[in-house]
Amino acid sequence: MRRLCHKIYFYDNGIRNAVLADFKPLNLRADVGALWENFLVSERQKYLHYHQQWVRTIFWRTYQQGIDYIEESDGSFRAFEFKWNPNAKARFSQTFLQSYSPAQTDILHGDNFEPFVGI
Repeated sequence: MRRLCHKIYFYDNGIRNAVLADFKPLNLRADVGALWENFLVSERQKYLHYHQQWVRTIFWRTYQQGIDYIEESDGSFRAFEFKWNPNAKARFSQTFLQSYSPAQTDILHGDNFEPFVGI
C-alpha cells in the first residue's frame, strides 16, 4: 500500500454521539456520512468476529483520493466505498485499481448494505 491512514471508529454510534454531544436527528446532522461509515465499519467488524473470518483492514489514501474501507485476505483485496445517499457518485481511485487489482469493489448505501454486515 502506498500510504496507510489511521481512522478511529466507535463500536457503538451512541458513544460517538455522546462524545460529540450531538443527538440531533439525521436530517439535521452535518456528520451523517461519518455516522454511516462508522456504523458500517463497526457492524462489519462484529460480523467478521462472529463468523470467525480473519481479514486485515486497511484504509488507503493519497493526497487526492481515498478508499473508505479495504479488506485483505490471502493477498486478495476487497475495496468498499460508503455513501449515505444511494444516488451519490463514487469512483474508485485508478491508482489503487491499477496497483492492487482488487478482487471486488463495491459502493455500499442504504439499499444494498445488508449482506456486508450480515443482515
